Amino acid sequence: MADLGVLVPIAVALIVKNGLSPTAVLLPAGALYVAVAAVYRLPVAVQPLKALGAIAIAQGLGSDEIAAAALIMGVVFVALGATGLIDHAGRAFPRALIRGVQLTVGLLFLKVAWGLVADPPSSFSEHALAPAWAVPLGVFVVGVALILRTRPIALYLVALGVLVMLVEGGLPSLGPSALDLPSLSAATFAAAFTALVVPQLPLTFANSCLAPADAARTYFGERARRVTPGRLATTLGSANLFSGAIAGMPVCHGAGGLTAHYAFGARTGRAPLALGLALVAVALLLGSGLAAVLTAFPLTILAGLIATAGVLHVGLLRDLRGLNEWAIAGVVGAVGFGLNLAVGLGVGLVLWWTPVLLRRIRSEWWSSRYAPHFRRQSTKP
Repeated sequence: MADLGVLVPIAVALIVKNGLSPTAVLLPAGALYVAVAAVYRLPVAVQPLKALGAIAIAQGLGSDEIAAAALIMGVVFVALGATGLIDHAGRAFPRALIRGVQLTVGLLFLKVAWGLVADPPSSFSEHALAPAWAVPLGVFVVGVALILRTRPIALYLVALGVLVMLVEGGLPSLGPSALDLPSLSAATFAAAFTALVVPQLPLTFANSCLAPADAARTYFGERARRVTPGRLATTLGSANLFSGAIAGMPVCHGAGGLTAHYAFGARTGRAPLALGLALVAVALLLGSGLAAVLTAFPLTILAGLIATAGVLHVGLLRDLRGLNEWAIAGVVGAVGFGLNLAVGLGVGLVLWWTPVLLRRIRSEWWSSRYAPHFRRQSTKP
């Protein structure tokens, strides 16, 4: 349950503010979690496309634009995974850049967590505590989650949150919510590509394909051999084709979510299987009444779980070596957090590869300029 702190707030906002069907929102995430259990046999995370979701929520975009964006993302990443291009491209990203991406995500998690308790989303406002109470309670949840992270504390916290939600919001009605096919046109695809896909592509490339593969190797060693950037691109792309077809929530894998699952005790594919089946069951059995009760889920628990994952995600930087790696990871993280992850990655690539290219050029120049002279000298008797 460790990754629900990221999935639930975005899912609730898309249901409450953007009008997406609860069943369509939860079904792709549940199906992808079940696929993760079968394909990777490790607790690889499933999350909403965060940049896409944030923009869609902020701009109040409808289900058609969100569906079009999911379909575009699906086609792009299935193609990248099937052709193997993403595995080749991944070689251009050294460890320092990946750690910079993970630093960005960790800081963004902390920012999201702070916003949930200090300035609650309007969809939660009816049940939200005042910041004077919510902030210290959120900090308390983080402390408990970190201290007891080797035990199933996340499961207990989510269970407590569900209990509070049911008491405050009541029991949801039974049955799935209606699924509507999206109404798509060239204008819809153009708007979705410009507003939603372009900001999301670099984040998904780095944080849903490269970074999770790296984090899985860090946590699981040889057991993570199935978790490759190309395979991650294929599974998330396929899930988004399904999501777009039913006007659901676009989904991805996330390095931060993998860290959350691992930190709270998940070690095998049984964890994503259990969560996936639970999400599918909720989508099909309780979808019609979820919109009315989800906003009663306690924000202090959601914020605490998100912040805990953020702290642990930043901790991945501990294996960096040398001032150069730390400096590049810090620059990527700072620019990605303060401005844009795509810009941060671009700056990091320039900082990493420019010295390498300059050394190569200097070496080739030296060889062409002076090596013939030394060879002639060496042949004299």
